[in-house]
Amino acid sequence: MADKIYPSSKQFTGKPNPNFPASKPRPVYRPQAIRNRRSCCCRFCLWITVLLLVLILIVAAAGGAFYVLYRPHRPSFAVTSLQVVQFNLTSSNQLNTKFNFTVTARNPNKKISFGFDSVSVAIDSNGVDVGDGSIPAFVMPKKNVTRLRTVVAANGRSVEDSSGLKSDLKSKKSVPVVIRLDTKVKVKVGSLKTKKVPIRVVCKGVRVTPPVGKAVTTASSDDVECEVDVRIKIWKWTI
Repeated sequence: MADKIYPSSKQFTGKPNPNFPASKPRPVYRPQAIRNRRSCCCRFCLWITVLLLVLILIVAAAGGAFYVLYRPHRPSFAVTSLQVVQFNLTSSNQLNTKFNFTVTARNPNKKISFGFDSVSVAIDSNGVDVGDGSIPAFVMPKKNVTRLRTVVAANGRSVEDSSGLKSDLKSKKSVPVVIRLDTKVKVKVGSLKTKKVPIRVVCKGVRVTPPVGKAVTTASSDDVECEVDVRIKIWKWTI
């Protein structure tokens, strides 16, 4: 038997084998479509940026013109008087209070008026709510001064033994209080009216002395200036 010789003795002639089809050349990859999409995206972002810048400039110019023409200022509030008619704590830690409260509101603007909803008034001391009241809705015309009066009271309100208010009342000392006013205000400029915006007025630095018997005491306020904060609500947060 003859031996097989590897590799075969047949020589490669260089001619293609007719039994196999000739290989086709691969297409050359050209990322032209991706480049076009990127270019369009860049142009879109550029136009958005330019548009935002133009809008910001327009708003800034309008705001500057409005300020120059109208010189807007917030209304101001000051505690004019706080009379203490009743401020006592019973043996069962029940608080009873009554205050005659007067606040002065000023509108310094020459071309802007304000319309206020009813105002809720709260007085607290050492974190304890010692009285609540309300002021009816009112309007403040241009360059106007309005004096507002109301009664703030609490009846049978529980106070904890550990409260600093209880120790202050027992020591017969003057008690520091904070007065808060919450309302909504609408601004009117000429014939233009804005939507109502919540505001909070906080008056600190007031001290009251609990009266003895039927005597009425007056708090030392000395026209305490109050801070006015616009309260804007964004979803769950109020700023």
